[in-house]
Amino acid sequence: MTHHRVRIAPSPTGPLHIGTARTALFNYLYARHTGGTYVLRLEDTDQARSSIEFERDILDGLHWLGLGWDEGPEVAGEAARGPFAPYRQMLRLPLYAEAAERLLAADAAYPCYCTPEELSADRAAQEAARLPPRYVGRCAGLTTEERAARSADGRAGALRFRVGKGVVAFDDVVRGRVEFDVANLGGDFVIVRGDGSPLYHFTVVVDDAAMEITDVIRGEDHLSNTPKHILLFRALGHPEPRFAHLPLILNPDRTKMSKRKSQTAVSDYIEEGFVREALVNYLALLGWATGTEEEVLSIDEIVERFELDQVHKGGAVFDRGRLEWLNGQWIRRLDPDDLVDRLRPFVAAELAAGRIDWMPPDDELRSLLPVIGERLPTLGAIGDLVGFLWVRDLVIEPALLVPKRWDAVTTKQGLASARLVIAETGPVSFEAEELEPPLRALAEEHAWKVGDLFMAIRVAVTGRTATPPLFDTLVALGLERTLERLDRAIAALEGGVER
Repeated sequence: MTHHRVRIAPSPTGPLHIGTARTALFNYLYARHTGGTYVLRLEDTDQARSSIEFERDILDGLHWLGLGWDEGPEVAGEAARGPFAPYRQMLRLPLYAEAAERLLAADAAYPCYCTPEELSADRAAQEAARLPPRYVGRCAGLTTEERAARSADGRAGALRFRVGKGVVAFDDVVRGRVEFDVANLGGDFVIVRGDGSPLYHFTVVVDDAAMEITDVIRGEDHLSNTPKHILLFRALGHPEPRFAHLPLILNPDRTKMSKRKSQTAVSDYIEEGFVREALVNYLALLGWATGTEEEVLSIDEIVERFELDQVHKGGAVFDRGRLEWLNGQWIRRLDPDDLVDRLRPFVAAELAAGRIDWMPPDDELRSLLPVIGERLPTLGAIGDLVGFLWVRDLVIEPALLVPKRWDAVTTKQGLASARLVIAETGPVSFEAEELEPPLRALAEEHAWKVGDLFMAIRVAVTGRTATPPLFDTLVALGLERTLERLDRAIAALEGGVER
């Protein structure tokens, strides 16, 4: 029975992308479902663009998502885990050099001394002739003497891999039988630069072979790379892994997801207050379905049901609204103490930004959960939803106080009358079910529309037209602060507001 080994191999040249996170998740799900091994490898050979900050963002994001790896590099002072260390490509350069020497000795690769000017001229000629770009093979047949002469001229030879002729075919787990004519690969391709640095197509094959990866699960955008990788596996004498290419994640307009049109960094979703359970749940449904009507699934439930051959071929549209719906579902499933713990940093951020004046105690946050739980699309929305509770001097635009069907005089009268009713309720009976009937009776008595009266009160005590239920809001504020804010609103109308 095959022991499945899969890997996620991000390049630390940018923050953790939603697409990379989805690929990591599918590898993780497959490994856990089959009892296999999940490997993290950092492909950091692009030294010009790689950074420690991006690496930290990727690793922190994977940890936050709960996608811990079985084997991987040293991080945060901990030693590398696994029998195939190192798991950073820049520490594996001797392995690539040895593999390159083997290909060179077998004449499966050759040094190429073409100058950038020569290659540019070739491309220009091909464009003029409306031909696809490809290497013309100028250095493919050089003799030993000709190579020596070019080296003597000071030219640093890159290493090109001979693609040969014929068709490369493989059975993709997701896409079925796939065939590529080698003639369409653009000719012999560079695997090692003239300065000795190895390129992606080469390093990924050397590493996958050395780490005994059995299943390569990656995005559909890598499909066209696969024939090159298969040819390299064969030339190096290694068995080919099984390939599964996941559908692209698309913008709502069905273009490939990009940061120009969509929010792509996982860290942005974390900062907004999406919970890990919801983001993992949603990412799992981008290209895979349970086969049932169920959508709200824990990671353990997804692991149990996940089958790689059930992944869809078609692109998966990223629907922000659906993600927010799922996030709300998971927020309401959280244990109250857990939810308070997760909300606290977002309330603290409101305080740090000066949008609220004090940090509420945990018991106050907990008491609000029945009121706000159904209305939180993200944890970060708590400030917009109930931040008015923690403001000392609420500033209200007088014009906002006046409902559309009222004028300033009616609004002032309505608020003054409502204040009397609320004050008469008293602190002992200051509960939602005690406040609503007399205020409805007040509206009926004056032939006011209930919605207008309630809107005027809502704006007066919160400064907003949209809040949690009005009477729950009044109870959360308390009698004293409710009366104080009504007084301030009435005073704001003293000067008169034209409507």
